Amino acid sequence: MATPLCRLYLITPPRLDDLAAFGHVLAHALDAGDVAALQIRLKDVPDEIIAAATDVLMPIAQARGVAVILNDRPDLAAQLGCDGVHLGQDDMPLASARRIVGPDRMIGVSCHDSLHLAMEAAEGGADYVAFGAFFPTTTKDAPTRADPELLTGWQADMVIPCVAIGGITVATARQIAAAGADFIAVSAGVWSYGDGPAAAVAAFNAEIALGVGDRGD
Repeated sequence: MATPLCRLYLITPPRLDDLAAFGHVLAHALDAGDVAALQIRLKDVPDEIIAAATDVLMPIAQARGVAVILNDRPDLAAQLGCDGVHLGQDDMPLASARRIVGPDRMIGVSCHDSLHLAMEAAEGGADYVAFGAFFPTTTKDAPTRADPELLTGWQADMVIPCVAIGGITVATARQIAAAGADFIAVSAGVWSYGDGPAAAVAAFNAEIALGVGDRGD
């Protein structure tokens, strides 16, 4: 089967108060449709909490062929055996992170609405760049608003995959996929979906497929 031109990239809720319960929810969601990656994003919590979450969630994801990306922490990503790390602009420099995680783990970099930052990241060896926010979001403080045309321009000139993030819902996924996103990153759009996360994953995949069809490629 051919690899889809655009895939779903899940981000955990900002708090996981019941890991076992969320593990069951995650498993059902991942079984409902194609998901490329799961980013474990837990801010301002002790390392032990991140490690505990990773120990529970990583086997669930990896058993289904879903890559596990840890937010912010190259050291913990390497220590815990994650598939990669995602860096913000205020995090450790890309070159330093690469030395820590080694050549085989993925590194993604948030580039907000800046082609310049994205090109620097690509030239520095990032495996993907992330643009956003595309829509209002309550999941995180988004300092910039990106235009979908940014994705189209990136696809025209660059080969490093791009992730679209920030307020994307089932209702807007088709537009973002059509604009040229390689991955659509979603948190609240899945976990807070009215019919449940599994239904959200199925619905996102349906809309992404329509968006890819709209590209004409």
